[in-house]
Amino acid sequence: MRKVIFAYTKNRKKGFYGPCYPPSEGAGGGSFTKFALLALTCFFSFFQLPAQTQNTDNLYKKPLEVVIKEIQSRFKVQIKYSAPQVKDKWVNYADWRFRANVDETLRNVLAPLDMKVNQEKAGVYKLKEYEYYRWEVQDGWAYLDELASRYTDKASWEKRKDSIKPQLYQALQLAPLPAKPNSKPIITTKRIFNGYSVENIALEILPGVWINGSLYKPLKNKGKIPLVLSPDGHWAQQRYRADCQIRCATIAKMGAMAFSYDLFAWGESMLQFKYEDHRRSLAQAVQTLGGIRILDYFTSLKETDTTRIGISGGSGAGSHSILMTALDNRIKLSAPVVAMSSYFYGGCPCESGMPVHQCGGGTDNVELAAMAAPRPQLLVSDGSDWTAHTPEHDFPYLQKMYGYYGVANQVENVHLPTEGHDFGVNKRIALYDFLIKNFKLNGAAVKDKAGKYDESKVTIEKETALYVFGDKGERLPKNAVMGFENLAKMFSAGATK
Repeated sequence: MRKVIFAYTKNRKKGFYGPCYPPSEGAGGGSFTKFALLALTCFFSFFQLPAQTQNTDNLYKKPLEVVIKEIQSRFKVQIKYSAPQVKDKWVNYADWRFRANVDETLRNVLAPLDMKVNQEKAGVYKLKEYEYYRWEVQDGWAYLDELASRYTDKASWEKRKDSIKPQLYQALQLAPLPAKPNSKPIITTKRIFNGYSVENIALEILPGVWINGSLYKPLKNKGKIPLVLSPDGHWAQQRYRADCQIRCATIAKMGAMAFSYDLFAWGESMLQFKYEDHRRSLAQAVQTLGGIRILDYFTSLKETDTTRIGISGGSGAGSHSILMTALDNRIKLSAPVVAMSSYFYGGCPCESGMPVHQCGGGTDNVELAAMAAPRPQLLVSDGSDWTAHTPEHDFPYLQKMYGYYGVANQVENVHLPTEGHDFGVNKRIALYDFLIKNFKLNGAAVKDKAGKYDESKVTIEKETALYVFGDKGERLPKNAVMGFENLAKMFSAGATK
């Protein structure tokens, strides 16, 4: 009978473990030195065994990357991922998570790791972090229906709304609001164009923290001027984009002021903070405070018509527009573009970072949008993002809510099923029509002889022309707060109170 050495060694080709034998008894023969080396290898392999053997002691765990490759092989699909996404991630009871189809298998494997895949096309998936803010469509609708069951008329809805609103301020750490700095706004030289002017403005919202924007004003106006706040969304080039300049300039040519401003750690705000700071939860609180300070400033101006103040932003700025309208009654009209949905609350922390959706025992963006009633509201939706189903369920809910006030026609939906996630020309036209209707703006000033909107006479400025603090930030005030850590200290332990 052959003598078995005390250890086991791995058969690298076959991938299993087998006994170690002396050189003369099945290990191929050779010197004692070779045998000693083999025995040493066997010894160390023995201590690696628990981490590599599949059994209940180690929860049948496998590296995520290995499991992904097994899924690809079994179901003949491609899963795109990067090395950092799978590094140091393990799947417990990996083989038990496989099901008959790839979609259910992927859910079982990835959900415990807070990950998911998006299907790019048939047989091709892309790995990403799990989006807890994105629900299945039917689940979002069911939750909205449950919320709607809590009120049946104007009185019960007003009670619900009055309970949510103060909680929103608390969730944002803005109850009470921090004291306003006494500084004056920083305003650049005015540029004159065809029917409108542009000047850049920075407002200090906390000591050493500014929110920057560009004010588009009509050259000719009589009496007080309406105001349309135009926060920027998550698109490249921020508020310096051509379509953003076109929209604001056209609104100004129609007779209203349009103030285009940056979200937190976005645009010129990145002189003080890093891009990744925009992905922190506090971003939602800071940019909400920025919107409030903007309203404080413009409502203090004698030229502002405080009965005609609106807000319209797209994408993440659409979520910001919904929240600002729910919080502040000074806003008399809202137009969130490609934003509102009952099954997606906005995956960016600047939209959902603070616990605003836990207010009132739980809420969603559609119920928050209902808090605008009876003020005019326009929803612009498209066919390729989370607003694709707006006309089917969310919009009828809002019509019902506005109906409590007898003004169901004050909420409108322009749905563009063949369009994507942008603030393109048809979305701008929907906004122009809505502003002309509700703010009595002069549409003829921006239409051609055929009655179509003509945006061609807008001057697209270079990005640097829209800066407040200079081409290289050289005019940033000396007391500017630098870095997120210093900003966070203002919100800790009631430092802003």
